Amino acid sequence: MRDRSIIITGGGSGIGRAAALLCAERGARVAIVDHAGDRASAVAEEARLHGAPAALGVACDVRVEAEVAAAFDAAAAALGSARGLFCSAGIDMGGMAHELEQVVWDRVLDTNLRGVYLCCKHALRRFLADDQGGAIVCTSSVMACGSIPGGSTAYSVSKAGILALVRSLAVDYARYGVRVNAILPGATETPLMWANVASGDVAQAREIINLEVPLGRLATPDEPAQAAVWLLSDEASYVTGSHLVCDGGVLARLALSA
Repeated sequence: MRDRSIIITGGGSGIGRAAALLCAERGARVAIVDHAGDRASAVAEEARLHGAPAALGVACDVRVEAEVAAAFDAAAAALGSARGLFCSAGIDMGGMAHELEQVVWDRVLDTNLRGVYLCCKHALRRFLADDQGGAIVCTSSVMACGSIPGGSTAYSVSKAGILALVRSLAVDYARYGVRVNAILPGATETPLMWANVASGDVAQAREIINLEVPLGRLATPDEPAQAAVWLLSDEASYVTGSHLVCDGGVLARLALSA
């Protein structure tokens, strides 16, 4: 990945930030795209300290195509043609389906699915124009394959849609030397993990999750980020259309206890 330009959405925190720093350590140039421009700029500075020859922070709402196009233009101008994209931007707003307001449903789907599509669209345009191939990794979730009680409908649907998007793009763009894959993180110690949990309940929720994950703990952000960076790299040169699960064994475990 040395001297390659990688765009990372949602790079201001969590798994996106971890991936940006891992890419930096491997000598990549990184564009940090985040709705919070100050966070994006801060992570870009961290990336430079971690070895990135160049880094850029860009404020962008991935739901808005004009902002996505402008962010990708800024990244190309500052860092050169992109060879990789990691779509990590996402939100989680819960609610039981019969009570869920349409505005909440729309916001989750617009951010998690439409936003990923728009970023893939503009990355693909640049990959094809440059005729050098490229790699895309999209962040789905184990919630795309199973569910838990509590009203995760919108989030689960958005993450399942990403898997269909990845399969379709992988097939359509393989002929152009573009690989498209997804990671499926499980419980990971990020701000998003606790978005729908009251601050006073986080410690207890963490203890319960630790008991239910076969490996006995939540992931650190670095762990799914390492999976994403591997898929972006030439080490995964024959991997496309795949869904790489990084969940501590959650999907492998039956819910029934002996």
